[in-house]
Amino acid sequence: MPEFFTSIYQQFLATSALEWLATITGFLCVFLAARQNILNWPISIISVCTFAYIFFTSKLYGDAILQFYFLSTAIYGWYYWQRIESIQDRPIKSLDRKQFLITIFITIALAVSIGYLLDRFTDTDVPYADGLCTAMSLVAQFLMTRKVLQNWLIWVVVDIFYIPLYIHKDLLLTAVLYIAFTIIAWNGYKDWKRTFLNTYTNIE
Repeated sequence: MPEFFTSIYQQFLATSALEWLATITGFLCVFLAARQNILNWPISIISVCTFAYIFFTSKLYGDAILQFYFLSTAIYGWYYWQRIESIQDRPIKSLDRKQFLITIFITIALAVSIGYLLDRFTDTDVPYADGLCTAMSLVAQFLMTRKVLQNWLIWVVVDIFYIPLYIHKDLLLTAVLYIAFTIIAWNGYKDWKRTFLNTYTNIE
């Protein structure tokens, strides 16, 4: 057991400055998103650009490509949230049953497709795990830009999936970050749900 903790400590010492930058800005942008703070988007731009390089060099190609998608959604989300001045003017939405089933179908289709492409055309050793996490992240991020409540539930699941994946890739600091992301995502869901229910009650 002492050797295990020694190994973890050594991995932290070996963590690059880039991974520290990506981790700190990544934590901040998710924390601020859960608080519906528009500053999450510009900070997200710094984080995703840094993570894109880290994931590419770690042969997590799906995650690397995903960062460019995150970059475009960060720009869009920044515009979309900034366009309307108050939180009340950009109410949180919730998926109905049909929309939720469609979302699940799209996520599965994306996961299989991305996993197949990564397996066929790259040298990654985790094509389908990377593909699943990438697909779920694509869907969750889009739902977040549109302020859909269920984005946080998807983030909870995908963040949990990412933890062992990053440990496997010796990205320990990033794995720890995703433990924090899981907690923030769950709290974000509860906070957004409370706001959604309060808004719905006021409308009623």
